[in-house]
Amino acid sequence: MIIIIDYGMGNLRSVAKAVEALGGNARVSDSPVDLKRASKIIFPGVGHFGAAVSQLKKRKLFQVIKGKIKDGTFFLGICLGMQLLFERSEEAPAVAGLGLVPGTVRLFKGAGLSVPHMGWNNVKIRNSKFEIRNLFEDIPQGSYFYFAHSYYCVPQDKKNIAAVTVHGKHFASAINQNNIWAVQFHPEKSQDLGLKVLNNFLKL
Repeated sequence: MIIIIDYGMGNLRSVAKAVEALGGNARVSDSPVDLKRASKIIFPGVGHFGAAVSQLKKRKLFQVIKGKIKDGTFFLGICLGMQLLFERSEEAPAVAGLGLVPGTVRLFKGAGLSVPHMGWNNVKIRNSKFEIRNLFEDIPQGSYFYFAHSYYCVPQDKKNIAAVTVHGKHFASAINQNNIWAVQFHPEKSQDLGLKVLNNFLKL
């Protein structure tokens, strides 16, 4: 069972419908029991970093997520679901994230730079010939995906960056660390290539 984490924010059904259309057995849930039984986890996130952490803890999901990932369960974080993997965010400096990927989350800044970064932008895959099955298998280099975010992730270990995108500067639009995959764009809003990314995750 693929569990799509429900933390009270965001349109989770759009992700669930996309997974179901691909033949995946998905359930939207905020149950720690369901999460413990998950074969794979998808965390689509929108909203505020601090509020999301608060909701995860309130629903007793925070530590379960950390435990499942440390146990090797494949995890896909989307947008805020990617940012929450990190240690801290400028959006809520006093709030600790999951801390599973060393690094921070920063606000886009720059004269004339549109914030939030919203709309279609291209993704440069940093290593298009992964030795393992990966999210970008059969995805053409420079493909366009849909973004909607004001903050971007800065991994401490640059080897964890799977893809980059330019918005004022190069930023990590996808990361990989062992069984963790995460993307800053929204695959469920990115038409056929977005569905391909989700399908690649189902095949991991």
